[in-house]
Amino acid sequence: MTKRPRKHSLTLRGHRTSVSLEEPFWLAFKRIAARKDRPINELAAEIDETRGADCGLASAIRLFVLNDLQQQLSATE
Repeated sequence: MTKRPRKHSLTLRGHRTSVSLEEPFWLAFKRIAARKDRPINELAAEIDETRGADCGLASAIRLFVLNDLQQQLSATE
């Protein structure tokens, strides 16, 4: 598994875009979408809508993954 970010294609509200994410973040994002029974493009569009102008989509997805992990860990404590 490479440590360098890799481009992944997404479609947000009919608009094609890509994000550069490290493979562990991309895989975790896909698992979260599956667990929530949500299409990955829909979840990415939601993140895109709520991120601030000073935060890129890839960073917003990383923060989303981190936040989900923190919630999962606190639920087990």
